[in-house]
Amino acid sequence: MRMKTVYIKFLIIILFAFKNTGAQTIKKIILDEKDIYSGYYLIVEPENADSISGVLVLIAGFGQIPENTPPETKIHTNAYSNNILTLFIAGGNKLYADSITTSKVTTIIEDVLSRYKVNKNTFVLGGFSAGGMIAMRYVELCYEFPHKFPVQPKGIFTVDSPIDIFTIYEQLEDNVENNYSEIAVEEAVGAIKLINADYGIPRENISTYGKLTAFSMNKEYGQNEKYLKNIAVRTYHDVDIAWRIKNRNQTVHRSNYEVTAELINRLVLMGNTKAEFIQTFQTGYRSNGQRHPHSWSIVDPVELIQWAKGLFE
Repeated sequence: MRMKTVYIKFLIIILFAFKNTGAQTIKKIILDEKDIYSGYYLIVEPENADSISGVLVLIAGFGQIPENTPPETKIHTNAYSNNILTLFIAGGNKLYADSITTSKVTTIIEDVLSRYKVNKNTFVLGGFSAGGMIAMRYVELCYEFPHKFPVQPKGIFTVDSPIDIFTIYEQLEDNVENNYSEIAVEEAVGAIKLINADYGIPRENISTYGKLTAFSMNKEYGQNEKYLKNIAVRTYHDVDIAWRIKNRNQTVHRSNYEVTAELINRLVLMGNTKAEFIQTFQTGYRSNGQRHPHSWSIVDPVELIQWAKGLFE
């Protein structure tokens, strides 16, 4: 009965979000009917669909579907009135951009390029949680292998995303060993199983995971951040340490923002003047009103769209 109630609430949230987009319409475009999780994408055409200035690709978090994103943010609402096309896609049950995941993202982007005749150089990718890892590594690959990928994105932003698979795995192991939080342990056990089933333990398969991770704190494992040297990069975090201690018994060590702060600092040292660590405080709330730093709401949608517009111009 509880699961049925939760499911009904979820449907109400989705329907409410779709209904309250004003003049906007969220369209569903299916590319692979067999893939019910990431074989399709949602799209919001801008107010003036004949004059699209850029494309915003938003990737959902781990295990989520495209429909999970619209209720959690108003990014697409602001994009609509600024002639920006918004895509909602999903990476599936993946924490990183392996060949399967990148192929799915590429298929969607190629369809958009064909369907809307947009400029391949006017894309910005962003992602929530693991979606940010996928988005960032995808952008890196676009510059690492430009002849293999359909776009040259102008920017990338992540929303409280874990971007270093080696650090992620160590944190997951810590959560299980310390057993401080039942929720954290449950999440960690499931994630470890998925990672091991894919390509084994990261530290025992460095060459493989070094190609999958967007970033590595240990430079000997990989330095994929060099492909972000000349583009705009933003990492968003609600840095509420007290909340994490109280609710997860976790500190700053191995946190998502500890890792992204290192990334941004390295990019700044490389001469990237468009690399930014966006720190907020107590801005994270889910659509159901729950206080949680790990939320889309930490991104100011109005300011983000102005940032994106500046990149497209």
